[in-house]
Amino acid sequence: MRALTILLLYLCCFACNEKKPRSPKSSPSPSALPADMDKVLLRQKAEELKKFVAQRPYNKQYACFIDFSVHSGKRRFVFYDLKNNKIISRSLVAHGQGPDYRTEAVAFSNVPGSKCSSPGKYSIGAKYSGRFGTAYKLHGLDATNNKAFERFVVLHGHDCVPDVEVMQGICRSDGCPTLNPTYFATIQKYLDRAKLPVVLWIYK
Repeated sequence: MRALTILLLYLCCFACNEKKPRSPKSSPSPSALPADMDKVLLRQKAEELKKFVAQRPYNKQYACFIDFSVHSGKRRFVFYDLKNNKIISRSLVAHGQGPDYRTEAVAFSNVPGSKCSSPGKYSIGAKYSGRFGTAYKLHGLDATNNKAFERFVVLHGHDCVPDVEVMQGICRSDGCPTLNPTYFATIQKYLDRAKLPVVLWIYK
């Protein structure tokens, strides 16, 4: 009986630990630290996006970029000024948990129920108050993410996302690009004042 009790306690603890991303077994060496965002690639994406929005009814000054090739503990979300070719601010952002929330690598899918992130361009739509407070609807503009609205993939904040960079992987979402709430509040003023929808581009 005692052995059974110990086994049940062990299984319970193991299950609880699995709800969090895996932590490194030891501190990484400087050469093993997660890489930062590729600024050259970001500039290329910005130039591409300028051409995309030029002839379409989207915001010509502001845009958001997420590079999901970057470790989740790094600031891989960028709020960008297209007109002046400069970064306004950066933040950590959670990706979808996909088939295994313990895995740091991002699994992409456009399938409803997959809980994955989807690559591609999004139009940031209407603001509303939902389960996580203030959020913005997302409308996928590419074949790789055109089910975003149907999947309830939205831009929102959650306090599980740190406001500083961390070595461990951060929390996962059900596919939503999820930001730190304090940072999220800083970009809302831009999104709310924009006369045309701001585009968010997720890439890897």
